[in-house]
Amino acid sequence: MTVSIVDDKSVRHILIDRPERMNAVDKDTLHKVSDAVQSAGEDPAVRVIVLSGSGRAFCAGGDLDVEDPLSVENTASTSDAASRCIIAITRVSRPVVAAVRGPAVGVGVSLALAADLTVVRSDAFFSMPFTSIGLMPDGGATALVAASAGRAISMRMSLLGERLSAQEAERAGLVAAVYEQDVFESELEKLTTRLSGISLDSIIETKRAINDASLRELEDAFARERDGQMRLTTRDDFRSAILAFTAKRSRPQSATNARSGNVDR
Repeated sequence: MTVSIVDDKSVRHILIDRPERMNAVDKDTLHKVSDAVQSAGEDPAVRVIVLSGSGRAFCAGGDLDVEDPLSVENTASTSDAASRCIIAITRVSRPVVAAVRGPAVGVGVSLALAADLTVVRSDAFFSMPFTSIGLMPDGGATALVAASAGRAISMRMSLLGERLSAQEAERAGLVAAVYEQDVFESELEKLTTRLSGISLDSIIETKRAINDASLRELEDAFARERDGQMRLTTRDDFRSAILAFTAKRSRPQSATNARSGNVDR
């Protein structure tokens, strides 16, 4: 099970359920999230969708531990799966809340920011360390971060791989709200309850209008990112990074270190 679904009255919780991998995603997991989001949008009993992760992370990025991480075809299909997932979240006819508990890394940033409201636990952070392994942001991140927080923050996170704490993300306008750990769950419930009581028709029209105005570059961003990522996959910088990752994984190490080696894109 890589995606779990839990219904709480009119709220559907969709969880990336790979806690042993800090919820790193492969293309199959991304497609399952897309399917779950689309299904929720077609269910008349669902008024609100909450996207989150199991365990101590929201999403640790793309999973490098796949059959052929150096394959251009694998890069393309994973990029397509990520794009499909972001489109599903932004277009579904329900409000989507991303509940970010712990790290949102790589494509995890895109999943969080694609939501209509992103609420963050105070111990979480956002990071896009793509350039550290010779890649570029994908999953629409080049449009989503810039639309949420502006060009300067987007460049800092994308070029330098700078990590933003929950509090820095809130100050930058990247997220809707940050809550302390002891009140996060209660505040999330208050938010979903409030959304459940708002006219769904008005939410649908408002969501469409705001996304059409602020995410006009999203479709083009998917194409640019896909092309760039495919080129970068063939370059020595990325191949060297993957070989180093593979060598590190093959060495004996603690369970904690083995898990942390999964945070990438």
